[in-house]
Amino acid sequence: MTVIDYSNTLMEQTMRWFGPKDPVSLSNLRQAGCAGVVSALHQIPNGVVWSVEDIQARKDEIEAAGMRWSVVESLPVHEDIKSQELGFEQFIENYKQSLRNLAACDINIITYNFMPLLDWTRTSLSYDMPDGGKALRFDMIDVAAYDIFMLKRPNAVDGYSEDVAALAKEKFDALDESDKVALEKTIVAGLPGSEVGFSTEQFLQAIMVYHDIGPEQYKQNLFYFLQQVCPIADELGIKLVVHPDDPPFTIYGLPRVVSTAEDLDELFEAVPNESNCLCFCAGSFSIREDNYLEGMVRRFGDRIYFIHLRNTQREQYGSFHESQHLNGSIDMFELIKAIVEVSRKRGVSIPMRPDHGHQILDDLDKQANPGYSAIGRLKGLAELRGLELGIARSLVAL
Repeated sequence: MTVIDYSNTLMEQTMRWFGPKDPVSLSNLRQAGCAGVVSALHQIPNGVVWSVEDIQARKDEIEAAGMRWSVVESLPVHEDIKSQELGFEQFIENYKQSLRNLAACDINIITYNFMPLLDWTRTSLSYDMPDGGKALRFDMIDVAAYDIFMLKRPNAVDGYSEDVAALAKEKFDALDESDKVALEKTIVAGLPGSEVGFSTEQFLQAIMVYHDIGPEQYKQNLFYFLQQVCPIADELGIKLVVHPDDPPFTIYGLPRVVSTAEDLDELFEAVPNESNCLCFCAGSFSIREDNYLEGMVRRFGDRIYFIHLRNTQREQYGSFHESQHLNGSIDMFELIKAIVEVSRKRGVSIPMRPDHGHQILDDLDKQANPGYSAIGRLKGLAELRGLELGIARSLVAL
């Protein structure tokens, strides 16, 4: 009897794991069908060298569960590097040493981002969906209300349309004290992978540093960082994959420099090293309607070494929520078709993880990192894997 194995697809199936304290265990990921794990040493403060011993211990733990440590997400870039504060060069040297230590453990895809102060930003971590599940959401009115009336950033109102500013005033006036505390906590207290949280007072003080830098100089700071670390990464055979801005537009007046295809063109032209690569996060890029995702995959396909697949539903004023993986503003069929074509052309299996997932079923009663509950991601992985397999086999038939 012939048994057809449909388990092998072009993208390597992975999920993110936050380490031993993650409520979702490695055995859960293995049962979900993952071959690889995306992880980081979140217990180590930003800017401190990752030792070979710590890296190897995490790698051994993952391999003992029957998987491999496919991608580091993330090796954080210290804020002093981003702002080029006095003495930032030492943090760059520490980053280089961490790269050497990761290479010594045979780990060679390293994710980072260059978003100032905040990692991905949301205003609700439990947005009620019509089916009873919960999703992550970004509400521009909430952001404006916090920015103008709680953070009280100088001239903040000038960065919003009259409609948004008026709605933000209405929203703020309707908030009670517990609502304000919850909004502040969601926005600035830190999210999975960010390693850093702020109070409102600390956040405002930090923002003003970046206002003085400005977007053009900030872009040059990114180029400088890569010009220092990419030659080492080239020698080590490491791919440094930058995660795009999330959301991919300015908030709180902070600069955004990895948001569009034009940003990527500038980045790869300024730093053409082979190690300067891209984490293609579909959800992040999709928030801008002017980002044509399938075209970006084909255009930058040789630079893509890690893929995040999630869907978003764009709303008015730049708001959005994270939708089901196959339903939203992204045509996931066309996007995966482009990824399959690029993978075949290059002859590589690019690590992919189902990015985020709704909180559904039994996970509604469990504590998990926002966006990283088990069942919602498992559902997304199964859907994406099936869609990819169907596309791949249909292309062979053609």
